[in-house]
Amino acid sequence: PNVAVLKVLAGEGFGADVVSGGEMDRALAAGMPAEGIVFSGVGKTDAEMDRALAVGIGQFNLESEEEGVELAALAAARGTTARAALRVNPDVDAGTHGKISTGKAENKFGVPYDRAAAIYARLAALPGLEMRGLAVHIGSQLASLDPLEHAFTRMGELMRAIRALGLAVTHMDLGGGIGVPYKTGDAFPCPADYGAMVARVTHGWDATLMFEPGRVIAGNAGVLMTRVIRVKPGASAPFVIVDAAMNDLARPALYDAWHDFVAVEPRGGSMIANIVGPVCESSDTFAMGRTIDAVAPGDLAVFRTAGAYGATMASTYNSRALVPEVLVDGDRYAVVAQRIDPATILAAERVPEWL
Repeated sequence: PNVAVLKVLAGEGFGADVVSGGEMDRALAAGMPAEGIVFSGVGKTDAEMDRALAVGIGQFNLESEEEGVELAALAAARGTTARAALRVNPDVDAGTHGKISTGKAENKFGVPYDRAAAIYARLAALPGLEMRGLAVHIGSQLASLDPLEHAFTRMGELMRAIRALGLAVTHMDLGGGIGVPYKTGDAFPCPADYGAMVARVTHGWDATLMFEPGRVIAGNAGVLMTRVIRVKPGASAPFVIVDAAMNDLARPALYDAWHDFVAVEPRGGSMIANIVGPVCESSDTFAMGRTIDAVAPGDLAVFRTAGAYGATMASTYNSRALVPEVLVDGDRYAVVAQRIDPATILAAERVPEWL
């Protein structure tokens, strides 16, 4: 996420869940206190964990017993103690797209539910490690609270089982996952309903609760603006060719995701069209056979709900420029990420002398 956006969230008292050393550095640069940072992810390197220990982050969410052993050794070598939670895979189907499901047994995240208590106990005995809680995250863009309630109920049972072993469980990271409506008319759980469910399920837990809302904060706060290059006849519908592409907004190519397409200054009327970008493969398609505002070459339009997993997933595929990011607040605006053009991309590359 852009550091300016993180700065806004830091001002509202948010911490950060990070999955790389780079994300940790962004959170710190935005003014988020180190103790408000949780480091998740299955592939933390020793260098990243050592850096996180050096700055004093609040918690590591351990994804395996092996990772916990490595972290304990790093902390002991520094003469410090790492605060950690164990991420558990509860084998709950979130009912979301398979590529963003994270809580089923076949997913790479966390330790198996039935082995979690034993792993927790072994890690709690290691010098350099303070095991203080459990973590769970079953997926993203959930359309129902039922899978979350099931997962949280299982986590509560596990928490009580670990406490029965005489071990402390003071923090419970319940992850995120609430979806947002990408398509006009779609209905998703609201944060208030989510909060009521959490309050009911966690009543009596006597633990600090932690949450990782992401998409639900940023998704509808951003749009991708594009311009129509031309309209080309097609076999079943015309192709509306825009100057944005899959390198700018990857979700439709990756997940067949829907993003509403709306003209900035509607001409009136509608058309059925295929919306595509300039990249050299057929997956560079935003919509097929969709009814949209009537547009013509030169018109500006936006893809809505592009504030999450938009700019952060962008690439320079086809040596295309990275689009600038503009932050708007009422009647104020600022460019918070400059356009990175092909010349800048090329300048970072080197031809060895022996060629």
